[in-house]
Amino acid sequence: MADTPASTIPAAQLRLSVAPMMDWTDTHCRVFHRLLAPHARLYTEMVHANAVVLGDRTRLLAMDPVEHPVALQLGGSEPALLAQAARIGEAHGFDEINLNCGCPSDRVQAGRFGACLMREPVLVAESVAAMREACGVPVTVKCRLGVDDDHDFDRFLAFIDAVAAAGCGMFVVHARNAWLKGLSPKENREVPPLRYDWAYRLKQERPDLQVIVNGGIADFDEAAAHLAHVDGAMLGRAAYHDPYLLHRLDAAWFGGELRTRGALLRALQPYVEGELARGVYLKHITRHLLGLFSGERGGRAFRQVLSEGAHRPGADWSLVERALACTESTVYAA
Repeated sequence: MADTPASTIPAAQLRLSVAPMMDWTDTHCRVFHRLLAPHARLYTEMVHANAVVLGDRTRLLAMDPVEHPVALQLGGSEPALLAQAARIGEAHGFDEINLNCGCPSDRVQAGRFGACLMREPVLVAESVAAMREACGVPVTVKCRLGVDDDHDFDRFLAFIDAVAAAGCGMFVVHARNAWLKGLSPKENREVPPLRYDWAYRLKQERPDLQVIVNGGIADFDEAAAHLAHVDGAMLGRAAYHDPYLLHRLDAAWFGGELRTRGALLRALQPYVEGELARGVYLKHITRHLLGLFSGERGGRAFRQVLSEGAHRPGADWSLVERALACTESTVYAA
């Protein structure tokens, strides 16, 4: 399995991607992001392999066909269990299986997975090999530069080499260390210094690997600058809090038409109404839309209308139109 064409992801699909984010990148979020960025690669929230094998797969692996290409991110450290979860993920239609080696939360550490796996390259390699044997889609890794006081590039490179030898051809590098003691997960996204140069150097020294840079990418120019050094830029919170940034990047990088925020949101109406008909509450979808008018006139009123009304019984698309009217009335008034 290690030498199959499935090992390589088409380069165009790697240029722009949206990071896996716990409690955020569920299927409703991904459908919205796909509408904004037709060419971006999307990722699920991290799901523990044990939950995939034993849990409610209908909920945990929910995915709309429009999301492709979309990757399932797994957490775990047991090769056999990860292999079983990877096989299930492929059967559910995911285009990639990504192993989390970067999450620094206490819960993750207690389970011996996430960022602490940076110190166990042999185990990660065994896990990747097992997953690749179990499925035919690419198996990739999302990692940090190191853990705590690991500041040795050669140690980072040794981790990459060990995992690459097991058949991983693509690495998403969150370009900072994970501090496992004394920092919260939020602080771990902000406090450890960014070192993009390590990701750049990795690509220089291992040009056959596909390298995606992640971490702290806040605007259009920053995202574009990375493409001169690596295969792609993965946006996290910037894509969620300012989703129109995704649309701007996709249009610029892939030659698409730049559409207005209102037009994009109205294109989501059939999906929203279909989900409402299935019994989904509007609040579960609109919580992902709140940043669409970030920094725009009427944006605060847009968020307020959705936040205050989406949880109410019977809330439907008309609420979204009322929120949109707040932004359009300010435009016309100008």
